[in-house]
Parts: sequence; structure tokens; C-alpha cells
Amino acid sequence: MSLIDRWEALSDESKARVKRFGAFSLMLFVVLSILRALVPLAIIAVGGYWAYKELAKSS
Repeated sequence: MSLIDRWEALSDESKARVKRFGAFSLMLFVVLSILRALVPLAIIAVGGYWAYKELAKSS
């Protein structure tokens, strides 16, 4: 049985559930990809701010 036959056999509620799951999975992938890029930048920014405050305090 091919996937198209299985899709045709699903009820409307099941099709909606599969579509929601797919959309949620895609959205989660995009969000995690963005976080993967931004977390190192945030760590560097916090470290730089901390270093600036420490160096400015000693002057």
C-alpha cells in the first residue's frame, strides 16, 4: 500500500492531526535552528559586557 492510498484512507480528523504535527515539527526545527545560531552570540555578548564592567570598574 503506498502512502497516497493510506492518506486517502485517513479520516479528516486524522489528516488534520498529521498536518498540525508536521507544521509544529517544522516550526520547532526553525526555532531551534535560530537558537543554535543566537546562543553563542548571547554568551559572547554577556561575557563582553561582564569584562567591560570589570575593566571599567578598576579604572
